[in-house]
Parts: sequence; C-alpha cells; structure tokens
Amino acid sequence: MAVVSVSMPDELLERLDQFAEEHGYTGRSEVVREASRNLLGEFEDTRLEDRDLMGIVTVLFDYETTSVEERMMHLRHEHEDLVASNFHSHVGDHYCMELFVLEGELEDISTFVGKIRATKDALTVDYSVIPVDSFDPLAQG
Repeated sequence: MAVVSVSMPDELLERLDQFAEEHGYTGRSEVVREASRNLLGEFEDTRLEDRDLMGIVTVLFDYETTSVEERMMHLRHEHEDLVASNFHSHVGDHYCMELFVLEGELEDISTFVGKIRATKDALTVDYSVIPVDSFDPLAQG
C-alpha cells in the first residue's frame, strides 16, 4: 500500500483522530481510506447515469471570507446552463449560506459540486441529487 502525505489544520486532525477512536477505526489512515472511497463513489451510482436530475447544493462560509462569495458567483456564471436558481442568506452573526438548485446530468452536477468543494475557506458543502425525468406527482398518491 502506498503512503500518502496530507496537510490539514490541527483542529481537523484532532477531529479525525477522535472520530477514529470513537467509531472503532484502527487509526486515521483507515478513516481517510473510507472517506476517500465514499467521496469517489458518490457520483458512481449507475442508476443516476443518463437521467435528468435535480441537485441541491448548500455551502456555508464565514461572512468575512469574501473570496468564497466571489467564487460562488463565478461558478454560477460559469455553469449558468446548469444552475436553475441560486439563493444567498446570512446565518447567525458570522456566516453566509449559498444554495444552488441545479438541473442537469450527473457528470455536470458532479463537476459543479467538485468545484464547490475545492473552494478554499468553504466551511461545509452538502448536496442531494434526485432524478426528475420520471417524476409524476399524480402517481404519488
């Protein structure tokens, strides 16, 4: 097995070690391997390929980190064919939340979420994806 060196803030490393201990992992390497497999597998669900999808992406960042907000605006414009709607809101005294509603295919949504996750200083990125190509609200009840 190859050895990989990863840089991360001390606080994140402490949380990683605590998580490993609390959940019975043999160490941080096992946690990082599982997290990597999960991240890489997120968009490999073949049931979602070649379908029309709706995605919801939420991003939380510090109010004073204007570079994140600028990056969100840039990504919205860069992917205007994918972004159906965008909402910005203040959360508490120090945070902002950016919400994106996406309509498109899995590959495009995956690319967009990857770019959001790669944004420096984004505190959290959460998303969900659902197929809408066979959605029939009358058949629900």
